[in-house]
Amino acid sequence: MLMQGKKGLIVGVANRRSIAWAIAQRVAQEGAQLALTYQNERFGENVQELATKLENPLLLQLDVTSDEQIDEAFNKLQKEWGQIDFLVHAVAFALKHELESDYIVTSREGYRIAQDISSYSLTALSRAARPLMKESGGSILALSYLGGEKVVPHYNVMGVAKAALEASVRYLSYDLGAEKIRINALSAGPIKTLAAAGISGFSHMLEFHRQKAPLKKNTELSEVADAGLFLLSNLSRGITGQTLYVDGGYSIMGM
Repeated sequence: MLMQGKKGLIVGVANRRSIAWAIAQRVAQEGAQLALTYQNERFGENVQELATKLENPLLLQLDVTSDEQIDEAFNKLQKEWGQIDFLVHAVAFALKHELESDYIVTSREGYRIAQDISSYSLTALSRAARPLMKESGGSILALSYLGGEKVVPHYNVMGVAKAALEASVRYLSYDLGAEKIRINALSAGPIKTLAAAGISGFSHMLEFHRQKAPLKKNTELSEVADAGLFLLSNLSRGITGQTLYVDGGYSIMGM
């Protein structure tokens, strides 16, 4: 199995329809041992229920806006496992009203929140994971979206945060490469997830994507999970600093 003997942390599992959970299940099928995080007690109930489908997972409370909680979570990982082999960053958030109007009216606070949670948290988590990956290296995976490269109406401040996330992937890949730590982003086509529910006109986006993508279909969670497995496993050992699109080819289209 591709991930036999590997241990990893997945940050951002929301529910059974989330991309993070699809990736978690896929790497677990290949033998990985997992630690899952939850932001607070409300989200913790969902994660605890999902965790019953995994073999001896660790559950950690972690709010990525808190350096103290990040330190506590990784201290627990070090105590329990000693080291980790991979990290999945699947955290993104913007205030609902910032996704309902035009980008130009984005508030200063709305911008700060989106950048802190959706982008800076990758840097903070990678820094905390670094000492736990030093012996054998590791792989870090972030989840992005086409809206970080091109304009997607109503994606607004989240698109700007994803652009910063992808730039962070490139800079972090340079900083961590000498230690055999790879970091890449996975950019999936639109999928019905909890995060997508907050985007105005999302149903229309799904239909438009299906019509215009070369493969004439919407992106499936299983496709994204398989790509995640590839980027986290040794199969992608020569790849770092890249954004891999899993969108049926939609991102190549010009008009």
